[in-house]
Amino acid sequence: MKRIGILTAGGDTPALNATLYGAVVRANQRRVEVFGLVKGFSSLFNPRVPHVHLNPLFTTIPELETTQGGTMIGASRDYVDGQDKAAIAEIADRLERLKIEGLICVGGDGTLNGMQALSHHLPTVLAPKTIDNDLGLNYRHEPDEWVCEPNSESSPPRYVRGPARGRFDLEHMVNYVTPGFATAAFVSAWGVQRIRTTAESHRRIAIIEVMGRHSGYLAMGAAYGQPDIILVPESPIDVDRLVERVIEVYELQKNVVIVCAEGVVDGRGRELGSESASTDPAGNIVLSGAAESLRQLLVQRVGDTYFTSKRRNESARAAIFTRKVGHTQRGGRPILFDRFYGAQLGGQAVDLLLEGHTNAVSILQWDRASGFHVEVVQANDFRDRWGIIHARQMHPSFYDAEELRLSRAGVEYLLPIFANAIGQEDLEVVRQTLFHPGNLTQPYHSVNVDVNKRICFLD
Repeated sequence: MKRIGILTAGGDTPALNATLYGAVVRANQRRVEVFGLVKGFSSLFNPRVPHVHLNPLFTTIPELETTQGGTMIGASRDYVDGQDKAAIAEIADRLERLKIEGLICVGGDGTLNGMQALSHHLPTVLAPKTIDNDLGLNYRHEPDEWVCEPNSESSPPRYVRGPARGRFDLEHMVNYVTPGFATAAFVSAWGVQRIRTTAESHRRIAIIEVMGRHSGYLAMGAAYGQPDIILVPESPIDVDRLVERVIEVYELQKNVVIVCAEGVVDGRGRELGSESASTDPAGNIVLSGAAESLRQLLVQRVGDTYFTSKRRNESARAAIFTRKVGHTQRGGRPILFDRFYGAQLGGQAVDLLLEGHTNAVSILQWDRASGFHVEVVQANDFRDRWGIIHARQMHPSFYDAEELRLSRAGVEYLLPIFANAIGQEDLEVVRQTLFHPGNLTQPYHSVNVDVNKRICFLD
């Protein structure tokens, strides 16, 4: 194999360029050319296939920088439909004309689904990324626990989790953590700490919404910011217990900070923040406003009198406020953990192609004896018996639904990731660059400007 392609798909994360860098460095060592496909799967639908040669003369181009957030070759939420045989045949032909003999896709579960169809035409592997940390399994046989429940003739079938059929152990997790998660959790925890001072100063209740879709890992990671209450999608909200806990904490310290995952559900399983009429290009329901829905609930249940009777605030509506960490979670400079292991997984993906793997995933494993290390798993291991890949949910043992916070098992899960997640240079770079005088006088220089000069097209 002399030439491979690489693309980044789905939402941006802080670890994508590090993964690209690791792949290119390993390809240089093994004398393989790497072509970056611009804007993910979108490039494959373009007859001209915009691409960038990432290692001319087996030398990494200077624009590829591990500390740069996002992805220098762009991303999109376009995906390959496995049923569209004509489109797949055209894509395969274009890649053949580019003399690409293997493909690395960097992404999450949507990307893994997209690459399945391509793997029938050329060796294809995945290097994982997602701030949601939802690509993986809590244990090897987890997909077997899903059950398909038929709906009406006009509705698609519904997939639900059956009961767990085995004991859980951290060492049994498949793909322990994904690049991008650590940086997003770092940003979220810092945001919680900063919101706390406003809640504390003004005797208020803050509801901070973090991303994560249907998995509670980011809300878990935000626990480092010491919120009083954490709400995750895996545990339906018990409103009575939530109100009771809010009042307990407020009576003690005259402020409450709640971390709310965007995919939280009520007691009937309905998502508080879903917009059922809106979906993204990958078909996912758009989640918007879980924190605001929760605020309205608390305003009604706690009531104005609780705050006005002791002159704590002018009303419940004034006392309870929301903030979203938002896209800052998935942007900016990656911390050391994501830079290092993103690069390791990118390099491993190159090795997998050269060793003859296809439809495989480069994964990050952990065990108590050796810590973190890269391994490989077949993509089909993530699929249930109907071929569906489900987003990994936080294991129930990680959460204490009575206290509305992490359990001891949840703490033990996070400790290996964040024990040395931040390097000494991470904060030193902030000191040296954020308030650099040149920032006031020079416009921002986008890497896109330099990369555009390198883009080539298929004739």
